[in-house]
Amino acid sequence: MSAAVKKVDQPESFTFSKENLAKAEKIITKYPAGRQQSAVLPLLDLAQRQSDNWLPKAAMDYVAEMLDMAPIRVYEVATFYTMFNLAPVGKNHIQICRTTPCWLRGSDDVTKACKDHAGVNISETSADGLFSLVEVECLGACVNAPVVQINDHYYEDLTATSIAKIIEDLKAGHVVKPGSQIGRKCSAPVGVK
Repeated sequence: MSAAVKKVDQPESFTFSKENLAKAEKIITKYPAGRQQSAVLPLLDLAQRQSDNWLPKAAMDYVAEMLDMAPIRVYEVATFYTMFNLAPVGKNHIQICRTTPCWLRGSDDVTKACKDHAGVNISETSADGLFSLVEVECLGACVNAPVVQINDHYYEDLTATSIAKIIEDLKAGHVVKPGSQIGRKCSAPVGVK
């Protein structure tokens, strides 16, 4: 998570929007009395979504106060999980799996196509702010490798050509259908639709 070490302009403060505060309060009520700190993950996720897909320190401090936690405990959670972005990311945050199953099925070619078409290197955000690209250890969809996650959606069974098309469609503002790019149903064997 190299974004964590980059110098980032941090906002002075953070508060949930009225809508997100209501969501946060509802989330907290799902936990037993005395165990509200268990809501830290969903509240950090909510804060990140409100902050354009990154988690400022002020948002972590706000969540810590809301849950009556020491701020360091919240920082520990936020820095442990790669789903939290500690610096701004592109509108389309591309997480590319490069572990063995994806690598064996062509993630090197997919990575090169991402770099070429998004105009960005690993751990960078494109100049236009449209794309950021990071490597992740495993997205857990090995059977449909190679896989990338863009924001909340998985794109599976990729080739250099199919990821290039996805990126070009995103540039054009088109909605891109997530899931298998070869029409595979769930994790059925290739060719079974």
